[in-house]
Amino acid sequence: MRHGCKVNHLSRTHAHRVAMLSNMASSLIMEKRIETTLAKAKALRVYVEPLITRSKEDNMNNRRVVFSYLHNKYAVTELFRNVSQKVANRPGGYTRILKTGIRHGDNSEMAIIELVDYNENMLTVATEKKAKSTRRSRGKKAETAVEAPVAEEAPKAE
Repeated sequence: MRHGCKVNHLSRTHAHRVAMLSNMASSLIMEKRIETTLAKAKALRVYVEPLITRSKEDNMNNRRVVFSYLHNKYAVTELFRNVSQKVANRPGGYTRILKTGIRHGDNSEMAIIELVDYNENMLTVATEKKAKSTRRSRGKKAETAVEAPVAEEAPKAE
């Protein structure tokens, strides 16, 4: 029975699960977006977000702790140089999971997990929505403009 266990074991032993999450976290940091199953994406989010939070403060202890999780010096360098600069003023929620459907081979749910600040398409949509906010009171102004008499056009001379 698994009364108090909140970790998704992903049908793997502990060593296999830790190695898999370490490799997936390194790939996510290097590539900024990976495609995997939904269960693995949710487990990876729990694994990688504390590492990104730790990377905001660049000191030797934090680098060593992150390296003990990732085991990839290039991923650690990328995390502390580039990723931490982009997420410096974000209080949390560094990753986004997008469901993409099912895999035809075994019918498992697939998802894309990505770093939030690296998706330019979503960032441009978010800024457009902020710039173009509408209110209900604007509808009344538009109605009064329609009710005003419209000047008739003069006939065109041929």
